[in-house]
Amino acid sequence: MTAADTEHAPARREWGRRGSFWAPAIVLALCLWASGAPSTLYPSYAAEWNLSPVVTTSIFGTYPVALLLVLLLAGGISDTIGRRRAMLIGVGLIVASAFVFAIAPNVGFLFAGRTLQGVGTGFALGAASAALVENNLSTNPRFASVLTTVSTSTGLTLVLFVSGGLAQYAPWPLQLSFWVLFVLAGLSFVVVWFMRRDNPVPAAGPDGRPVRWKPSGIHVPRSLLRTFIASTLGVIVAYSVGAIFLSLGASMARDLTGTTNLLIVGALLAISSVVIGVTALLLQRVPAHVSLIVGAVISIAGLGVMELTAAQGSIVLFVVWCIVGGVGYSFVFTGGLTLLNRTALPEHRGGTLSLLYLFSYLLQAITAVVAGALATALGLNAAIDLVAPGVAVLCLALIAATTVDATARRREARRVEASLA
Repeated sequence: MTAADTEHAPARREWGRRGSFWAPAIVLALCLWASGAPSTLYPSYAAEWNLSPVVTTSIFGTYPVALLLVLLLAGGISDTIGRRRAMLIGVGLIVASAFVFAIAPNVGFLFAGRTLQGVGTGFALGAASAALVENNLSTNPRFASVLTTVSTSTGLTLVLFVSGGLAQYAPWPLQLSFWVLFVLAGLSFVVVWFMRRDNPVPAAGPDGRPVRWKPSGIHVPRSLLRTFIASTLGVIVAYSVGAIFLSLGASMARDLTGTTNLLIVGALLAISSVVIGVTALLLQRVPAHVSLIVGAVISIAGLGVMELTAAQGSIVLFVVWCIVGGVGYSFVFTGGLTLLNRTALPEHRGGTLSLLYLFSYLLQAITAVVAGALATALGLNAAIDLVAPGVAVLCLALIAATTVDATARRREARRVEASLA
């Protein structure tokens, strides 16, 4: 913020560094709350409006597609307008999305609501992740990445319980949980409003005038490319597994338990997100490369358990899948963010993180839509049998990319040591 801005800006209260650290954590939780809000309701929407699996997974997939467009055109906007402003735009759109869902009279409104959620998250996600790094209260640089994982898993856990419970026992089962989201998003907007101003000083053009922001692509510096690939593959694996779980998990849980109780379905789905958060708390001292490789191996095991669950129809195996899949997700997601946060340049951090999320959500959208189309055409078991090997290939690619990056870093470290000797 410039001196002129300070002179003319109206006086207002602002959070200190502690408040400016926890505010983006709340925004991250809100983003995942919003993204998971319809998850337990998909079977109810399908029954109410006679929707096929490909339609419900397409509703799910609308969110990452909209988010992708924002990240592609304006992924680095928080580097230009500031983290706080970008989060305010994003949270404001999530408020609007909750209203659209709450009044939805038909499936078209669901697509509109998911679009608003995706656009809002596109503005808020990279900005919030970068703000956590820049306001980190811990001396441990991994803490920001760990808290990102914990915040997102907490938001997802809470919404699965809340939306499932409200849909089952409260009036207006398809509306009330979104009114709750509307209120929470509004409160989050207020919290972000009181963050410290972090508006960057605009860069000057050749004529000396400030250069205004305009839509543009984002890129990764060549020196960061190898690390970026490994980090992004880690988040891609996490999001691809999550796409299968969130788009088809509610239907699997209902089929396996034989219950239509949405609170029970939500509680079963929440097992995975609880495990994600708890595991992340244990990863603060685990090196990022180790976390990525271990997480990839565990994720492959989780995919195997998922196939066994579909083949044998066992609720016990479903719970095991939730646990193993949650542990794998936490390892690869936290490891990917930690590795990139540690190496990204501060002035490009928002854009670099947004590009990571862009590729991750692209694969999530593809996975969700393909899984839904296969489930519609061939059945749930056949869909899982075909999708799981594809995600396993991503896990193997992650192991290879992480090994290459770790080896190259060790060589660079040895060269530096030799030059100083």
